[in-house]
Amino acid sequence: MPSASDTRTADTGAAAAHAGRRDPRGVVPTIVKAVALVLLAAAIVAFPSVAANPFILSVGVVIMSYAVLATGWNFMGGFTGYMSLGHAAYAGLGGYSTALLIVKAELNPWVALALGALITAVIAVPVGIASLRVRGASFVIVSIAFVLILLLVFQSWGGFTGGSNGLRIPRPFGPEVLRPEQHERFFYIHAALLAVALLLWWLIDRSRFGIGLKAIREDEDKAQALGVPTFQYKLVAFVLSAFFTALGGGVYALWFGFLDPVFQFSILIGSYMVLMSLLGGIRSLFGPALGALIVGYAVEFFKSEYGDTQFHLVATGLLLGIVVLFMPDGIIPGVTGLLRRFRPQASSIREVTQAELAEQRAGGAHTGTDSSGGDSTGGATRAPDPQVTEGVHP
Repeated sequence: MPSASDTRTADTGAAAAHAGRRDPRGVVPTIVKAVALVLLAAAIVAFPSVAANPFILSVGVVIMSYAVLATGWNFMGGFTGYMSLGHAAYAGLGGYSTALLIVKAELNPWVALALGALITAVIAVPVGIASLRVRGASFVIVSIAFVLILLLVFQSWGGFTGGSNGLRIPRPFGPEVLRPEQHERFFYIHAALLAVALLLWWLIDRSRFGIGLKAIREDEDKAQALGVPTFQYKLVAFVLSAFFTALGGGVYALWFGFLDPVFQFSILIGSYMVLMSLLGGIRSLFGPALGALIVGYAVEFFKSEYGDTQFHLVATGLLLGIVVLFMPDGIIPGVTGLLRRFRPQASSIREVTQAELAEQRAGGAHTGTDSSGGDSTGGATRAPDPQVTEGVHP
């Protein structure tokens, strides 16, 4: 008589055989994603060399800057669901911190960039402790209030920040590097910063910390009741978001070479971050970057076509309304859901061919047990899914 261990071995072998036959269905999407990622990276690397003129290249730099800012925003908004319309405060702080460290302290531009982002992250700690005690509309109002306070401070403190006259920043690569070459170098710098931010977002999304943040997003009270340290998790996400947003603001300041408090601390910039993330999909890795591509190009197009008019603001408002009404989850989740409808539905019962069934019975005959889950005298026409089979046996 066969032992229980022999039966378990036969069943495990059959399950492994089924899993091996079923693997290609899971491998194909992974291969497609990998190929798409390689093509995207190749397109980004090749863009400066194929850009028609320096203006197109500068538009590319602006779009990449938007992508960095939106991805930085998504560390907070995407993971926790807290919608901050005042994230321009951290982009502005990053830009001004970097500029003032260069102009006043005469630091190396790249050292100033890193220190400026760290200073902004430190400032974000007490701000987060105060603002994260409220939720919903109250949090939105607090975020807007903070950016307006910074606007008044930097506009009024003319002796230190330049005030309404603005603050000019020396070029980090020296005057001998022409503007088109500056565009190309900063395009790649923004791309590298975006890659780092996306990698960290991806790692957090698959970590225990990320699971806790998503639990907060779905139901904060229930997450807290289950033992998730909600306030600490939110604060860490908030500071990370401020740090990467500040890095984006600092790199933009080095590229543009001039800071104006009215622009740097504009609620419109924070609204762009929210719109770009919502448009692409705040719960997806590349959602904010896709939204930045669409919104950034649209904004620059309307500015070039209609000059100093405010038509681009009208178009942005209409786009935001369309997104909220018809694509609340964003483009990437919407397309993914549409494609999922055409895929074979997963089931706990898998159809098997006659040849597979005969092979299972032949293997089970040596142990006195049918590997399909019944005895050797039964004739099953279906076999349990390997995952279910493995879960049943001790």
